[in-house]
Amino acid sequence: MQFADVKNDIAFRKIFGNGAKTEILISFLNAVLKLEGNKKIASVTILNPYQVPIVLGAKSTILDVKAKDKRGNEYIVEMQLTDKIGFAKRVVYYSAKSYSAQLSVGEDYYKLRPIIFIGILNFEFLETTNYLSRHLILDAETHEHKLKDLDFNFIELPKFNKTELELDTLIDKWVYFIKNAETLTVVPSNADDDGLQSAYIEADKHAWTKADLDAYEYAQIRETDDKAEKMLVEEKKAIEIAKNLLQSPLSNEDIAKYTGLTIEQIEQLRLDKQ
Repeated sequence: MQFADVKNDIAFRKIFGNGAKTEILISFLNAVLKLEGNKKIASVTILNPYQVPIVLGAKSTILDVKAKDKRGNEYIVEMQLTDKIGFAKRVVYYSAKSYSAQLSVGEDYYKLRPIIFIGILNFEFLETTNYLSRHLILDAETHEHKLKDLDFNFIELPKFNKTELELDTLIDKWVYFIKNAETLTVVPSNADDDGLQSAYIEADKHAWTKADLDAYEYAQIRETDDKAEKMLVEEKKAIEIAKNLLQSPLSNEDIAKYTGLTIEQIEQLRLDKQ
């Protein structure tokens, strides 16, 4: 088997946004939210299902899957590859906007249903050492949870370092899948959940159509180009800072350490200045 990188735009939406395989998203949501018994999500409707032509032609800055359960609760599952300025504020804004969009003008507030945000982050975001964290609106002193309609959950992939043999819970197995699928050649023997097993099957590129594969490769190229562009911008900023520091008594070594440039680059900047 040849599994896709689940963090890729196309793979993520194809797996979690598959309207014909909703057991995948249901299993993942129940695992993240630790829902048991009659609190478990039994069914969902995916609000923005995966469609190759639409995904291929769009360059979306937000990679997400939206769904609604029978109770009307809405779920936003978002993959975020890089930390961006204002990310925390955008998460709150995006969730609040989805919340308010449930009502038309003149409708009663009681019709509003909870918005549950799940962010899968390929970077460290919070101070906690836990890879999974949940954020609620609580009373600062009593911790009473009266304002229940906004619920934020974050999975920080860099903090997850468990091996296949160390996977204890279903959420462990899901995060292992998201982080490591592309390096595997077989489905792990402990992937004993129907939804998770379906996810591995959907991630196997051997069963993909040519359109899926083309879109997947296009997304990989786009991601590489975005990274290269970001690195170029960061290097230009570092060079400008280094040029200003050349006027200080700092050594080449100190400037290199401060800016992230090489000593050779600092030396060349000094020569260019002469």
